[in-house]
Amino acid sequence: MEKEVPNLPVEVISYILHFLSMSDRKEASLVSKAWYTASLDQNLQKNVFYRLQGTYDSLEFVRHLRWRQSLCVALSNLDGSPTSRMVIQNIALHLAPHLKSLLLRDSNITESSFMDLVPSCRSLWGLDISCCNCLFKPGTLMADEESKARTAEALVDLRELNLSNLRYLSDMTFNRLTDCMPKLRKLALAGCPIVFELDPYRGVKTCNSPPTLSLTNILCFMDRQAATLKWLNFSRTSITSEAIQSVVQVPGLQLEGLVLQHCKDLTDDAVCAICSCQPSLTSLDLTGCAELTDKSVLAVANLQFLERLSLGKIRLMTDHGLKNLSSIPTLRALDLSECYQVSGLELVNRLALPYATPTLFSLNFSCCTMVKDKKAQIITESELKISKEKDGATLRSLMCLKELCLTACTKLTDTSITKEIRFQELKTLSLNMVHEITDESVVSIAEHCRSLEGLSLNHCGQLTDQGLIAAANHMKRLTNLEISCCDKITSQALEVLVQECKWLRSLDVSMCGGLTIRDIERLQLAHPRLTSIKAKYLEEQTISSLLE
Repeated sequence: MEKEVPNLPVEVISYILHFLSMSDRKEASLVSKAWYTASLDQNLQKNVFYRLQGTYDSLEFVRHLRWRQSLCVALSNLDGSPTSRMVIQNIALHLAPHLKSLLLRDSNITESSFMDLVPSCRSLWGLDISCCNCLFKPGTLMADEESKARTAEALVDLRELNLSNLRYLSDMTFNRLTDCMPKLRKLALAGCPIVFELDPYRGVKTCNSPPTLSLTNILCFMDRQAATLKWLNFSRTSITSEAIQSVVQVPGLQLEGLVLQHCKDLTDDAVCAICSCQPSLTSLDLTGCAELTDKSVLAVANLQFLERLSLGKIRLMTDHGLKNLSSIPTLRALDLSECYQVSGLELVNRLALPYATPTLFSLNFSCCTMVKDKKAQIITESELKISKEKDGATLRSLMCLKELCLTACTKLTDTSITKEIRFQELKTLSLNMVHEITDESVVSIAEHCRSLEGLSLNHCGQLTDQGLIAAANHMKRLTNLEISCCDKITSQALEVLVQECKWLRSLDVSMCGGLTIRDIERLQLAHPRLTSIKAKYLEEQTISSLLE
């Protein structure tokens, strides 16, 4: 006789769900009404965004969401039309009191609509108005004291502000906004036309220019809010090494995150200054800073609280610079994509030593063409003993790994994939354009990575139906599969995959020569739970189907 499921309090169930991944929480929410109710706990919904458009279709959904106690909403397709205005008014009426995060990114929201909505959002922690150039072009946002006072009253607890890619942002509008946010922790100014090298105010502390946004004014803001400000983003700006040194040397500033993607003028000296002045950094992104060398990476290794590090597209970096990163005890995510002089061998060996703490959960070697298999060597009996003692220093020792990207690591083969890719907690794996792998690799991955949810095998032309069918029985959690340009795959393999992988929702079979549009249509009709299928450039039908 089956035992009845105990009636646990909703609070207890919510606490249990806290330990599960997002996908596991979705599955657990289907157990019963009580588990579904527990899954809606606001502490579990922090990163869940509801996407609404400025159309009539959104009005009913807005009314449905009003019962949620904690909401993150992203609005798109907004403009000055009556329909958009009606959607905004309904959100202000029904959702505004519970909104925690509001994304207006890349919309044409007008100043009047902005003032209808934002002053009503009195619980906001995050506001994203990046790319909202129509909002800033007139330069009159919150120009009158009454509008500014209403906004300041609503945004007193705001923690995160995204002002990226605003062509018309000026010192004047920047000050009007930030004056309303005394508790701001995160500020993004990526892609903004900031004046870094000249001081338009010639040392005067009053900075209120209507046409330009200047570093001088930003530094004045940072002086005022150094105690609360913890995260900055100056990506894709013309920030100089001298300017970034002025930023990190602001008295009282203790940054936790700094993003400087594609800042072409940064030098090694600037990175050394960052690491010296801001030792508490937990996240640092230097992707695309092309002038940096191993000297910068060696300086970064001194950041003993660092958790996330992105060094992608730093073409001058070598394995020598990476050797000390293993000394960072808290490192959890490392991005080395498109670093063409990096093989990763010494880094992985150091991270995987028996006495090292396996904290790394995300590793990206995408387009690192120096990454390859170990080649067998002829060794003596005594050398064999030494080799066995060193056997623990392998990629497999990174037991916490959940994300691994080896896209375009074209020198890898079945030999390394079958031996090294064995992670019980791995969630996503990308092997796009690893041309040498065969069915042997896919079957091995399926058998040894049972938690896999996302698998990308685009342009792996040697894969066949036989391998995917053999692997399907082990990939019970798979939700996303990409196998574009795999010409040996046919509808037979897809049918087995969809039958065995009950949670499969997204499938990419673009340019697969063994499939036709007719095959995909049959698949969609038979399995409506497949909500996203990409099937570009497939033949209408094959010769065999013409003869049917």
